[in-house]
Amino acid sequence: MHNLDLILTLTGGLTAALIFGYVMFRLGLSPIVGYLLAGFMVGPYSPGFTANHDLANELAEIGVILLMFGVGLQFHFKELLEVRRVAIPGAVFQSLIATLLGCLVAHEFGWGWSAGFVFGMSISVASTVVLLRVLMDNNALQTPTGHIAVGWLVVEDLFTVLVLVLLPVFAGTGQTGPGTLAMNLGWSSLKIAMLVGFTFWVGDRIIPWTLGRVAATHSREMFMLAVLVIALGIAVGSAKLFGVSMALGAFLAGMVVGKSEFSLRAATEALPMRDAFSVLFFVSIGMLFDPHHLLESPGLVCATLGIILFGKPLAAIVIVLFLRYSLRIALSVGVALAQVGEFSFILAALGKQLGILTGDAINTVISAAIVSIAINPMLYKLTDRLEAHVKRSPRIWNGLNRLMQGGLKDGPVPDEQDAVIHAPRYRAIVVGYGPVGQTVARLLRDNEVEPTVIEMNIATVRSLRSAGITAVYGDASHLDTLKGAGVEGAVTLVLSTAGMHNAAEVIRLARELNPNILIYARTLFLGEIDTFCSAGADAVFSGEGEVALTMTEFVLRQLGATAEQIDRERDRVRMELLGRTSSSCSL
Repeated sequence: MHNLDLILTLTGGLTAALIFGYVMFRLGLSPIVGYLLAGFMVGPYSPGFTANHDLANELAEIGVILLMFGVGLQFHFKELLEVRRVAIPGAVFQSLIATLLGCLVAHEFGWGWSAGFVFGMSISVASTVVLLRVLMDNNALQTPTGHIAVGWLVVEDLFTVLVLVLLPVFAGTGQTGPGTLAMNLGWSSLKIAMLVGFTFWVGDRIIPWTLGRVAATHSREMFMLAVLVIALGIAVGSAKLFGVSMALGAFLAGMVVGKSEFSLRAATEALPMRDAFSVLFFVSIGMLFDPHHLLESPGLVCATLGIILFGKPLAAIVIVLFLRYSLRIALSVGVALAQVGEFSFILAALGKQLGILTGDAINTVISAAIVSIAINPMLYKLTDRLEAHVKRSPRIWNGLNRLMQGGLKDGPVPDEQDAVIHAPRYRAIVVGYGPVGQTVARLLRDNEVEPTVIEMNIATVRSLRSAGITAVYGDASHLDTLKGAGVEGAVTLVLSTAGMHNAAEVIRLARELNPNILIYARTLFLGEIDTFCSAGADAVFSGEGEVALTMTEFVLRQLGATAEQIDRERDRVRMELLGRTSSSCSL
């Protein structure tokens, strides 16, 4: 019965998530809203099928571990340092304001200060998933706004990780004196330091070596398995050996892998597992939602939404303007962060587990998350109108100008145009670095077009990088690999490898990312030409066709044919084999 219950919970939860996620997507909302609603539909507070929440929670734990591993994998100190001047003070200031407001609201509704602190922290951190989706949908990811917002969230995530680690320490010493608290805190800090040192000292040596050996097998399944073992193994080891949270261990494991040359492949091949389990995490949270709470405590929900939709954005806008960034950037960053998401649920769930938060707090966070995630994309689209309205109001505009002028004197000059940071103008992506790929890359460089090579052979990637050629290690059929190679800013994509796995999918994804890119593909068989053209290729070169053409030309020359006769026969052979007189898909 337990196995059947597990399968029913897994199937029912994922099915509901798929249905409601798809509906939300078609409505232009975040699928996360659909996942939360799906949890409610399979939960105890709605009629019909009721999933086993305990089993869903166990599966969701894996999602939390993989989520934290993904955060560490994508965390880069270099990117944070580029915007540290605004991201670090901004995230700290906004988190403190939101936490303080949350404490005040919680105290007003009769909660203790400990519950208020955890509640305030829960609503202070924004959703990375929602933020990235909003920025990408508005072509703002590669802009100053995008860079600042992402760096801001990195700081928030790090701060949240610290709270996740320290919260059990404080919760476990709440009834003891300050001396015991200081001793427990010091001992926990020592264990964390030991874990960090062990992970980076040993991990920097063992993890890349292990992944290198596994990658040499060219087995996708083994590589995925190796990444999962590293993430789960270090997470469990951190809890069993060092007595700290699995979330911290997973985050550190992700950072170690992220520093290696295997980071992009790990993100594209192993982390889809994270997305599946993360969906279960949102479903398990949604199962806790009791709609009666909205009727019983509408004031609490409205006050929480007020903090998220007004308090947090205003704090962000003030600090960004004080640091002398433009009004456009300040408004865009503030509105983009006016939502809560995955880390909010993780913190709230931990607070409930430790007995700090009640079910009312969880329901409030879920209600606020559903509303804020649902309307955030629409609010972001209104930033231009809001900026224009502010500038038409002399009193508000003059006050903001005084704030900027009274800010840091060495800050950046306000830039009213949040200009996109473009990739190099002439860049081509070459998939595969065999004889054909080498020839194409050389010709591109000779003609002042910078090639980026996507290759699955790690030794080839290392050799290219040592030679000064940009190379990406990963599978081109994954969206993140194409993004990492810079397809969105490239002028040409060349699939130089024949018989490549999922070549049509590579063409389709590249066309979606960059509708104007020129795509040239190579294939072994004539029968694949129409498939590649339908997927979006501009020209397809078939091994069978090119050999036939070359042999035809050679035989005719040996027989003494004229140039006109050779050209005529080449066109005839092309029509017979390809149905067209050129390799171009448009003819």
